[in-house]
Amino acid sequence: MGDYPELLQHYKSNFGLPQPMLVRLTGVSPRSVAKWSQGEPPSAKQEKSLVEMDRLLDGLARVLEPEQVGRWLKQPNPAFDGSTPLQVVERGEVDRIWHMLYDIESGQTA
Repeated sequence: MGDYPELLQHYKSNFGLPQPMLVRLTGVSPRSVAKWSQGEPPSAKQEKSLVEMDRLLDGLARVLEPEQVGRWLKQPNPAFDGSTPLQVVERGEVDRIWHMLYDIESGQTA
């Protein structure tokens, strides 16, 4: 993916995602994310988590203003039985968000 400190700054400034949220979205340790911010590349497994998070943020930015994504991830959502989207990701149920995005983008009601 490239320049990790710059990438993390991009997530923070464009999507409103501070480092603790990146930890939660990727499922890696806070120490690992801190190392990325210092320029250390992630392991192959961590890179996969980072790519998956990047894809999700891209999808969300198609239906929300990018700067609203971080706030949306933290708000309880009736589509997820009152859980926050961040909690849905942490439980490994990110497909629920992808289904919601598909419904929105295809004009179907959820």
